[in-house]
Amino acid sequence: MRQTKTKQLTLLAILTALTVVLGLFVKIPTVKGVTTLLDAGIFFAAFHLGKKEGAIVGGLSGFLFDLIAGYPQWMFISLVAHGGQGYLAGFTGKKRYLGILSSVIVMVATYFVASSVMYDVTAATADIITNILQNVVGILVGLTLVKAVEQVK
Repeated sequence: MRQTKTKQLTLLAILTALTVVLGLFVKIPTVKGVTTLLDAGIFFAAFHLGKKEGAIVGGLSGFLFDLIAGYPQWMFISLVAHGGQGYLAGFTGKKRYLGILSSVIVMVATYFVASSVMYDVTAATADIITNILQNVVGILVGLTLVKAVEQVK
């Protein structure tokens, strides 16, 4: 029992670290933030491991990315936005597509509301497209990685 939990915790820690590195590797500045590949790691974790693990990797990687990348004002917002994104993307079966769509909506809406409060609605509106694109790329890369891992097994 203990060995299984240790393995799971280690796997989540490694996936979180890799997701943060992936986010730091590609950073494209936007109006009031940054677009990254962070979502690729989050979607991979959610698709491959499930909703609880997706939420953990999503929340922690979003939080740590903002801390390391110099966006501390976004840390707790990213914890909620990417944690919710990872949880919803981890739905399986008939709920899979609804979960993916919901995960995109939650992430984009969370950042829109936060940007509207922190800055203004104009800046928040300008980032909607880049946040949607970030999600689409994340979904595609995440699915590709899951398929590659399944083929290796």
